[in-house]
Amino acid sequence: MSPAHALFAVIEFWLPIAIIAGSGIAAAAHALLTRETPSSAFGWIGVSLLFPPLGPLLYYMFGVNRVRIRAQRLDRASRHGLGAHRPGADAVLRDYRAFISQRRLGLAAAGDRLSAWPVVGGNRIAVLNNGDEAYPPMIEAIEAAIGFVYLTTYIFETNRVGRRFIDALARAADRGVDVRVLIDGVGEWYAWPGKRPVGELEAAGVGVARFLPPRLWPPSLRLNLRNHRKILVTDAGVAFTGGMNIGDRHFVSGTAGMADMHFRLDGPIVRQIEAVFLSDWAFATGEQTAVSASELPEFGHAACRTIENGPTHDIERLSTLLMTAVSSAYERVLIVTPYFLPGPALVGALQAAALRGVEVSIVLPEYNNLPPVAWAARHDLGELVGRGVDIYFQPRPFAHTKLFVIDQGYALVGSPNIDPRSLRLNFELAIELFHVETVATLTAQVMETIRRSRRYTRQEFKSRRLPTRLRDSFFWLFSPYL
Repeated sequence: MSPAHALFAVIEFWLPIAIIAGSGIAAAAHALLTRETPSSAFGWIGVSLLFPPLGPLLYYMFGVNRVRIRAQRLDRASRHGLGAHRPGADAVLRDYRAFISQRRLGLAAAGDRLSAWPVVGGNRIAVLNNGDEAYPPMIEAIEAAIGFVYLTTYIFETNRVGRRFIDALARAADRGVDVRVLIDGVGEWYAWPGKRPVGELEAAGVGVARFLPPRLWPPSLRLNLRNHRKILVTDAGVAFTGGMNIGDRHFVSGTAGMADMHFRLDGPIVRQIEAVFLSDWAFATGEQTAVSASELPEFGHAACRTIENGPTHDIERLSTLLMTAVSSAYERVLIVTPYFLPGPALVGALQAAALRGVEVSIVLPEYNNLPPVAWAARHDLGELVGRGVDIYFQPRPFAHTKLFVIDQGYALVGSPNIDPRSLRLNFELAIELFHVETVATLTAQVMETIRRSRRYTRQEFKSRRLPTRLRDSFFWLFSPYL
């Protein structure tokens, strides 16, 4: 055999081995540098090194956080970015003593480092329950607009109330108002083909865009990275946000419908919410618009701050804020959420608060529109009730409400649920409320809900039958993706 043939034979034999070994080493190194817990890193390193080439392939498919990578790539590709305001640990702490109590100044300081938005005073807040209370003032605000109407929603149904919104938006566009509607590209698919809102809005002359719509070609599924925010803002200096999409499902009659809560805000906080919409619109369309320059007058005494959350940068922003708030509680923590899949750190903070003697109450729906999420949630409830956390299941109708209340003067409201999708994968909008009167209103509503709810006990958790425990544990395995 000639030297050349001998060399070729050596390369032919060793090259595949080198590639396979290299892929295992590369996957193991990536896991070592990027995994968030030692157990996760050890697991993927072992799989990658012991089972090449299958191990590295499995790591690439299931171990790499492609959601965050894709979000950051999209952010870099946009001139505007999904996160226009980037806070940091070195952010300047503002002086809020004029309108925030001494007990809450530490929590406000944490917000300064987690959100570049400041707390602003002089706001008025109205609590709106269900579609009966929320939709009429929203449509009135659209009808009264003379300059602009900005609307973001995850789901926009074209049923009875959806038609009313479409007609009001069309009339506003006809009289020369700058009307823009941003609908999530996946949320749009909740409507039946032929009844989706984008086509109807376009036909009515309304400016409308989809947020990261999935498409077959060029391939772009993007089932994550959803815009879950709910925003309505007009030039009159009024904004609406909360948990409600647009659809007849939010009208409640007896045990039918979907109970939820929305908020009307008047005052300086509206400019922050307007800026969030314009940032999202710029990303979706490439059209950049400046936030209104005029200052808004003060309408009340509530201090508020906007919290944006999303996977482009600090994916733990909202989780960190929640843990900080729980740690600062001295009297009570009230949580109302339809989907409850907290991470270990938040579970630990809730347990620690209960052990300190803080009243910690979590209200979940007895009936859930997403049973796998509810089953996964029940897997961890034993850890909470065993440490003194009170869990309640409220009866029908299904409650989509999202509330987070601390003591007597702080609440976090908006679109986020307490689950990995809201805390890590979606783009969400929450509003901090430093206002005793509004918090008292929310607390009274939660306590009334607790009064008619069923308390979940440790004994009930332990007495689950084996098939039920297996079901709950099985779906708990997939909780990061539910």
